[in-house]
Amino acid sequence: MAFITLDSQKLAENYQRLDELFQEKNIQWAVVSKMLCGHRLYLEELIKLGAKQLCDSRLSNLKMIKSISEEVETIYIKPPPQEIIPEIVQYADISFNTEIESIRLLSEEAARQNKLHKVIIMIEMGELREGVMREEFMDFYEQVFKLPNIQVVGIGTNLTCMYGVLPSQDKLIQLCLYEQLVEAKFNREIPLVSGGSSVTIPLIFQNLLPAGINHFRVGETLYLGTDVYNNRTYERMHQDVFKLYAQIIELNEKPLVPDGNMGLNLKGEAVTFKDELRQKTAVRAIIDLGLLDVDEAHLQLADPKQKMLGASSDMVVIDLGTNEDGLGVGDLIEFKLDYMAILRIMNSKYIEKRLAPA
Repeated sequence: MAFITLDSQKLAENYQRLDELFQEKNIQWAVVSKMLCGHRLYLEELIKLGAKQLCDSRLSNLKMIKSISEEVETIYIKPPPQEIIPEIVQYADISFNTEIESIRLLSEEAARQNKLHKVIIMIEMGELREGVMREEFMDFYEQVFKLPNIQVVGIGTNLTCMYGVLPSQDKLIQLCLYEQLVEAKFNREIPLVSGGSSVTIPLIFQNLLPAGINHFRVGETLYLGTDVYNNRTYERMHQDVFKLYAQIIELNEKPLVPDGNMGLNLKGEAVTFKDELRQKTAVRAIIDLGLLDVDEAHLQLADPKQKMLGASSDMVVIDLGTNEDGLGVGDLIEFKLDYMAILRIMNSKYIEKRLAPA
């Protein structure tokens, strides 16, 4: 069977590295936990590290977090669907918002539950995903401030996630200016300017982060040690917190080129082969993993001698060459994973989740 492992020690070392960086700059940070897909074992390891805020975009994951620790502050990091407003108020201490009608419903529900619900209002800064348009921003805040049982605790923006618009010093200065305008016009304190994410971290090292940015939401860099802005990895951070293993379920020497009339494969592709491969063979391993679990384009074999030949819904075929390592049926093939691979695998109920051996 296939399984993914989380290395608690490496995760702890990545967390410590980031925590030291943010503490040095007096920045509050929240861990984005959505990649863990609400898996209790992994969330428990994350909470053990001392994370004070966890962000997620799925209500069921916030429920799981609260079942582990009531003390962790939970943040729902997308505009809430109106039909689940009661559960948002119950399980999310803070929510990101862009629609005044949704905030009105949050206000009414918070009153029913005798709670004060906190909101961060997202502003559109060019990524064209969620965010109030800048020309409407002041009027939007004025309406929100009139609502009972709602506390505005921040202004935020999202960049990079959809179109890849990179954060810049100029954009983040604009975000800080909007926070100052709101405070000046309405005489209200806005504690958090949430302009940071994994892609914004390099601006800290370049001394380009505006002083007003005091809140980050970080996921990918914590789990993968990646410098998202420059598409590389940070020194002294681990890229292999997660590893994937799949068992060999068939092992045979077979031709490299299929035999028969060729049509389209499962993915709608017409596969072609070089003439020089005809009459050649290789040891081929079929493993217990498939497209139902992960897109093979986001996997990398840990052993450079091995090569992925293709995938179907439930199986991946690996070229072992001459199989010089003497692998057999029942042995494991190891993979390195990128962000999208981990996200898909964590969401697969068919892949077992384990902790790496200490």
